[in-house]
Order: sequence, then structure tokens, then C-alpha cells
Amino acid sequence: MEQYKQEFIEFMVDSNVLKFGDFTLKSGRKSPFFMNAGAYVTGTQLMRLGEYYAKAIHENFGDEFDVLFGPAYKGIPLSVAATIAYAKLYGREIRYCSNRKEEKDHGDTGILLGSKLSDGDRVVIIEDVTTSGKSIEETFPILKAQASVEIKGLMVSLNRMEVGLGGSVGALDEIRQKYGFEARAIVSMAEVVEYLYQRPYKGNIIIDDTIKAAIDKYYEEYGVK
Repeated sequence: MEQYKQEFIEFMVDSNVLKFGDFTLKSGRKSPFFMNAGAYVTGTQLMRLGEYYAKAIHENFGDEFDVLFGPAYKGIPLSVAATIAYAKLYGREIRYCSNRKEEKDHGDTGILLGSKLSDGDRVVIIEDVTTSGKSIEETFPILKAQASVEIKGLMVSLNRMEVGLGGSVGALDEIRQKYGFEARAIVSMAEVVEYLYQRPYKGNIIIDDTIKAAIDKYYEEYGVK
């Protein structure tokens, strides 16, 4: 496994972003693990997170895009942090854009925060995690309603490796098939389990036999076959 992926897994654990236990997800599924990008709260954490995203976007999609779009609410700081990191690492002045939950009718009007979208803009969507693809169902029409944009791809931090809304292929593959753009992740859950299972990290075993069994059972029902 690449060094940066190992570092990112440790970073998620250190930041208390990746947790193991009993959680109910937005999709309604009961999961033995949960990834919460809202737990990145310090300047150093956001700086490092933005750099991980920028490196992954650069590696997977190159530099030929104009806007990083982060869906409200968690995508807002992600898009800002990654836009700053992109300028620092690659010297590219990417614009950030996010949406409001409710359209504003005074002052800075409209549904968008940050940059407005124009016809021909090339957009990369940035999110924390995609479990079933439901969030893209909400995001895609918002983008298309603003301008004739080209969506270059979706970047998430963790590929949960679960079936999408259709129940037959993985959520990221389903997004590609349905919307025609690639969906990638910094790391996959399989890589997380591979790296943390029975591995002492700072004096603790993060994924022991009990947690591993719960993860395996979860994937029997929701995992990509």
C-alpha cells in the first residue's frame, strides 16, 4: 500500500474521524464503522486534509479543471481546504463553490456560495464519503441548473465499498454508470481494514477480531459482490 494512504488512514484515526461501533447512516443502513469529516476542526487538520484531497485529485483527474464543488454542509470546508492546497502544491488557481440549503434572495443572492458557475466550467465534486450515491442525486441537478458545466469527477476520502441505490454494483461505479463521470477515493475500506486489522497503533488495536467480524457481516449484506 502506498505510503500516503497509510498516512491518511492514521490521520483519520488520530483526528477521531473514522470510528468503529454501531451507527445509523444517512442511507438508513446500520454500520459498524462511521466516517465523519465534520470532526476535522483544527487548522492543522484542515491543512493536511486539503493536501490529501489535492494530491488525490491531481493524481486521478489531473489539473484541467476550474472549480471544486463541495455540497453543503460538510463539503464546504472540504472544497475551501482543497482549493487552498491546490494553489500551494500545484500553483493552480482553482475556484471553490458550494451550495446553500436554502436559496438566498437578498445581498449575495442565489443558491451558491463562493464562485458562480459559468457555461463550460469544468467541475470536480468533493465529498467526505459516498455510501449509496444518494448525495449525488441531490448535487447533480443543482450543478446542472446553474450552468452548462462539465463534471470531471467525484473525489471522496473513503470508498465504503458498498452497493449503490440500485443494489447491484458499488456506489462509486453506479455513479459512473448513471452520470458518466469517474468517482474515486483517497482510500478504500478494504485498505483501511488491511492496514489496521490486528496492527498495534499507538498502543491500541483499532480493528480487533470482534470489529473485523462485524465489518465482514456488514459487507455480506451491503458490500460489493
